[in-house]
Amino acid sequence: MNENSQLLQAKNARISGFFKKGVLIALISGALYGVYSACLLAATGSGEWVGWYGGWYVAGDSATINGIAMSFLIAVLILGALGSGINDLVSAIWMVGKAAVKGKFKDYLRCLGSKPGIVMVICALIGGPVASIAYLIALTMAGPIATPISALCPAIGAIIGRLLFKQNLNLRMVVGILICIAATFMIGSTAFAGTELNVQFLIGLAIALISALGWGIEGAIAGFGTSVMDYEIAISIRQATSGIVALFIVTPALFLIAGHLGLYPSMLIDAFKGPFIDPDTSLLASPLVFFLISGLAAGMSFGFWYKGNSMCGAALGMACNGTFSFWVPFFSFLVCGLYLGWGYVDGSLSVASGYVLAPIQWLAAVVMVVGIFLIAINPLDLFKKKEA
Repeated sequence: MNENSQLLQAKNARISGFFKKGVLIALISGALYGVYSACLLAATGSGEWVGWYGGWYVAGDSATINGIAMSFLIAVLILGALGSGINDLVSAIWMVGKAAVKGKFKDYLRCLGSKPGIVMVICALIGGPVASIAYLIALTMAGPIATPISALCPAIGAIIGRLLFKQNLNLRMVVGILICIAATFMIGSTAFAGTELNVQFLIGLAIALISALGWGIEGAIAGFGTSVMDYEIAISIRQATSGIVALFIVTPALFLIAGHLGLYPSMLIDAFKGPFIDPDTSLLASPLVFFLISGLAAGMSFGFWYKGNSMCGAALGMACNGTFSFWVPFFSFLVCGLYLGWGYVDGSLSVASGYVLAPIQWLAAVVMVVGIFLIAINPLDLFKKKEA
């Protein structure tokens, strides 16, 4: 009996260790998402991108790219899809290369035609081009508040994980998820300042929910899929699918809709151009270098997201990953605010510029930690262990 008890304790300890490792991996995925977002922002704010964005004029709903007038919405989507597609394709090169170095390239090719591989391709389409484009439209119509709305994906992923895969979701975990969602809205609350509540704004919020739904579906299904597939192979399939579709199908389609398909080849090449070192600031300013960093961070972030979800469940994994709503502004502040010097007003960084964290965002980070702790651990268990 004593031997059985020891075996049971050893088994529980192993399960607990596996679970805690999954939580840690999911948390790291959220931080890496912040690095990826900040470096992608830096890439699309350097080199030729400065002229593409800086050359816009707002006259009703029109804009210009390379001196050619087009719909402002189409212009936003073109540059967003171009930047996102380049990032995901660079990320795919990193991830496939990593798999090849580890001797997994044959497994990668074999998994492409398997049922789990097809599921990953579908997840990539839902979470990549579909959710990302919905997010871009939401940003255009509703502004920065689209970010915390899209961060509702943990709640959606938790519900899907419960319905499809019967993953545990008790009252304590639900309360923890709600706390994380509340923290996300605390972070995004400053975005409401000066916002006009009109039909366009409300439609934008509704479209932001589409991105949350897309990422929620991807997180739940892909997390389950990586329990039967190596997560490094899974993320290689995901990034390759998303990058190829976004860059070679969606982006040229948007140029075609704008009536300027001829711009696509030249802008695709020019997207990487720019001095390695900015002659005025002596700082790294190459879009290519920033894309290389953002692509690597994106691949690692999504890979850890998948792996974390498979180890600790979609509910907790996505709640931990949801900390990106804090890490994105934090790393944007470090990379774009402090390093590149964006957002300076009268010689100092301004909160209004979006590159300084407001006090409520720091408070929200603490609240989110509390929510994650509540999802991961029953506080009463700590007292029980102390008594024992």
